Amino acid sequence: MKQPTNPVNLRIEWCRRQSAQARTEPEVDGWHAEADGLRDALMNTDHTDHYRLCPPEILRRYMLGFQDGTALLRAARVQRMIHTATSGTPLQASRMRGDVLLGDDR
Repeated sequence: MKQPTNPVNLRIEWCRRQSAQARTEPEVDGWHAEADGLRDALMNTDHTDHYRLCPPEILRRYMLGFQDGTALLRAARVQRMIHTATSGTPLQASRMRGDVLLGDDR
């Protein structure tokens, strides 16, 4: 069975493309913050305190990425559990550089 692409990684890539098309520095900073939040959810880390020193919009974008990343990881875990329950065959967790995603342990 083909391994599905991790939705958090897809979203990080989308943020990168949006950042490249941004017209203002605050817009670029917002896309970077959102991608950082997604990465933190993926890696099971939290840099909220660092972003509290930033403008409110940048903190909001970081939190958006972090919360969305966490939700995407939970949805993927539920999808694997449902697949296992209905088929009796476990789906492998999404992998990043050969290791199970750290965010999967939530």
